[in-house]
Amino acid sequence: MTTVRLEKIGVVKPGPKGGRKEILSDISFSARSGEVTAIVGPSGGGKSSLLRLINRLSDPTGGRIFLDDEDVSALDPLLLRRRVAMVPQKPFMFEGTVLSNLQRPFFYHNEPLPAADSREVRHSLELARLAPEYIERDSRTLSLGEQQRVSLARALITCPAVLLLDEPTSALDRPTGDHLAATFHDICRSQRLAVILVTHDLRLAGRIADYLLYLEGGRIMEEGRPEELLLRPQSSELRRFLSDPEKGGL
Repeated sequence: MTTVRLEKIGVVKPGPKGGRKEILSDISFSARSGEVTAIVGPSGGGKSSLLRLINRLSDPTGGRIFLDDEDVSALDPLLLRRRVAMVPQKPFMFEGTVLSNLQRPFFYHNEPLPAADSREVRHSLELARLAPEYIERDSRTLSLGEQQRVSLARALITCPAVLLLDEPTSALDRPTGDHLAATFHDICRSQRLAVILVTHDLRLAGRIADYLLYLEGGRIMEEGRPEELLLRPQSSELRRFLSDPEKGGL
């Protein structure tokens, strides 16, 4: 079983006029295999900044992050990102076919590129619910929902232990987003991945999350089971967030 553990994480950046701006403060939580941990909260609250720390797209000012018992600061970032993959908010497609996009992680590691009929390619397409016929499609001609699924397949092709999802459905219409969210949930269970999802959509989080963190102003204001937090919020911050349909995405 894989566990991601964050201990007292803080991020401080230079602020205007030579000051300092606190982005994250005293963040501690764990995420485990086979569970979806959702981080919700208003825009600008530090959700995406927090996610980027876990696979070292940036580093914290203070605190430590562990993948199982290994401090991620001691791991090679490229090797870490094979174990901790990310699907960004806006899918980026490289020029060429879907196959060439799926081969990209192997190219970065100077490894043999998997063929179209390889197990890696077939399995990643299957997990992302893409038909084999997509393999020769020009990636730039795909719909946004299809591109997001290719982005998911590309993240999964290296068989990571952890999957980071940064607002993966925010640019999609609700039916497409719901179908993709169901895919995330099924992959988490079937592949025993530790999934960490950042979203402002409380409806989505309530449907697929096993554990919920409410983040505002760079701090965890409340955490627990989704049904408890969404139905019986204890903090004034979460109650205010739930009362605003635009912020909550309900």
